[in-house]
Amino acid sequence: MSDGRPGGLLGLSAHAPPSPVPPERLCPAVLDLSGLRRRTDVPGPRPLREPLELYLAQVAAQDEQALERARELLDAEERARAAAFRHDRDRDAYVVAHAALRGVLGVLLGVRPQALPLAREPCAGCGGPHGRPTLRTSGVHFSLSHSGGLVMVALAPAPVGVDVEGLVKVRAMLGAQSALHVAEAEELARLPAPERPAAFTRTWVRKEAYLKGLGTGLVRNPALDYVGTGPLPGVPSPGWTLRDVLVPAGYAAAVALRTP
Repeated sequence: MSDGRPGGLLGLSAHAPPSPVPPERLCPAVLDLSGLRRRTDVPGPRPLREPLELYLAQVAAQDEQALERARELLDAEERARAAAFRHDRDRDAYVVAHAALRGVLGVLLGVRPQALPLAREPCAGCGGPHGRPTLRTSGVHFSLSHSGGLVMVALAPAPVGVDVEGLVKVRAMLGAQSALHVAEAEELARLPAPERPAAFTRTWVRKEAYLKGLGTGLVRNPALDYVGTGPLPGVPSPGWTLRDVLVPAGYAAAVALRTP
């Protein structure tokens, strides 16, 4: 698992969050997109340094120059999607997320970020060509998530899923109770009311990360899998590792990795 040490990113600087880090939570490397370039002199590929590499980008930390450089890395489809957002904050989050993904993958594979041959897997629900993004011939698995002002990228040699979410409101939590496993609903009900939103958010990001790793997303009923509401995640199924990720206050994040 990544311990958050700098990843030596080309065109991206990374630094580890402050220590000490609770041992039960993973610590991502923090990306600064201010050095991003449309490079043509990309060196050869590098191996994954860890069974799992995690990167975190904060949208508010990027100045206008960094955002403009980030936009240059998007392909035509991504630019069109970015332009469709009505609010600047949502547009900036999308741009930072997809530029960060292209940046770390470009370094890993030795390919210019804007030239990455990203494709789409078939949708797990309808089979259409709009499933999760993939690099079919690279042998590298990745997952991308963004919420509010945070972006998270996970890279691994095996199927991986990552999710980050802002703390849910009480109304949203009550409206999503059906997503909980029976045992999780019972755990949540036993908690004092002020603790429930944080516990629910923690549970939700674990579920999303696992379902992304499976490749089904929410096509699979999230209530089927037990991931737990407590400080330590449960094991949703044999062959998967599920861990919480250290993120700024007001957010929760988790990553799921398929293991031998």
